[in-house]
Amino acid sequence: MNINELTQMVNRVTAVTAGDGADSAVSEGEIVQIVSFMLDDVEYGINILQVHEIIRMPEITRLPNTPEYIKGVINLRGSVIPVVDMRLRFGLPQGTITDLTRIIVVETGEKLVGLLVDNVYQVIRMPGRNIDPPSDLIEGISDEFIRGIGRVSGRLVVILNLDSILFSRSDGEKTAYGYM
Repeated sequence: MNINELTQMVNRVTAVTAGDGADSAVSEGEIVQIVSFMLDDVEYGINILQVHEIIRMPEITRLPNTPEYIKGVINLRGSVIPVVDMRLRFGLPQGTITDLTRIIVVETGEKLVGLLVDNVYQVIRMPGRNIDPPSDLIEGISDEFIRGIGRVSGRLVVILNLDSILFSRSDGEKTAYGYM
């Protein structure tokens, strides 16, 4: 899926609200757009502003002496881009590559990185007030990888902090809590 297809997908999505429909008065500045994807049966999301494009599974060139979750690199129109297997990064078992497997090419800083996911699910528009900070009751992964938990039509979407997932804390400053 290229950026034009992604934009068309966004344009077809209507604002998703929780509850009784009272969110119709939310101003545009409070709407957050998330690209959601699946790993096992959990729905994760990343801010659409960080998504460069979504591609089908290309050939990946493995690199020596890299962490297991770095699958290798791909050639995307002349640019060499590292690919992170999100299942392995989160400590899940390695998945099977299917027709639904995608690489979400994201932009973090000025670098492009590919995120290998089971399935790109949908684009969600939600009011910022439907996003809660990670619970203090969840230890470990939450404070490092999770930016918030979104409530959408009776389900939860784990919204990720890409900077923490792609880089260790010692690689740079931790980004402030925020979605825009």
